[in-house]
Amino acid sequence: MKLSAPIFQLKRRARLMARAGDLPLHEALDRIARQEGLARWSLLSSRVAAGSPSETVLSRLEEGDLLLMAGRPGHGKTAFGLQLLLEAARAGRRAVFFTLEFTEEQTKAHLTALEMPPLGLAGKVEIVTSEALGADYIMRYLTGAAPGSLAVIDYLQILDQQRSKPALSEQIRALGACAKQTGLILGFISQIDRSFDPSTKRLPDIGDIRLPNPVDLGLFTKALFLHDGEARFQDRRT
Repeated sequence: MKLSAPIFQLKRRARLMARAGDLPLHEALDRIARQEGLARWSLLSSRVAAGSPSETVLSRLEEGDLLLMAGRPGHGKTAFGLQLLLEAARAGRRAVFFTLEFTEEQTKAHLTALEMPPLGLAGKVEIVTSEALGADYIMRYLTGAAPGSLAVIDYLQILDQQRSKPALSEQIRALGACAKQTGLILGFISQIDRSFDPSTKRLPDIGDIRLPNPVDLGLFTKALFLHDGEARFQDRRT
């Protein structure tokens, strides 16, 4: 369905309405839903959830979120991250892909292959392939980006490969603080440990993230796990 604004902005509008009018949040959300032509917020949410998987996930991300997108090689985590950026561009948001895995030309080709009508969104996704990639570089690059802008980092573990950079845990903590302060949304494509056994569980979970060095995974507010064409989204704050 076509909304007057992205759902995260509608949620923010409801929170402001609730504070200004001393209303329960659920009542403010229902009022926003009625402005969009639906009787209740639950109906609006269900209509949005009926969209494409990337559109659905984007609608569930809020300003300041850190999203983990994890799967084994070949199970669609990078494609999903790129689709998420295309959806952000479709919604008029700034969309940035940081990668050391692909060249700019390779990334453009992947984005073009993933496009759905209307075409032309691939050109709106910024592609960054600097060897200086790290938390400090990412934060500098995104300086001035509007709240709700989306950046995807390909991939989490690559931030841990240069000894000249701070420890991965420090980088994620700094990026989380930056996202919370600025309202950016940061997505991290992540590897899954080889010990994951799909014969014992269909999808990986947070315990299967490959971590060469310790990281507080509680810093990630949302997570998406993919395997063999299936996906499970988790809001880790609830």
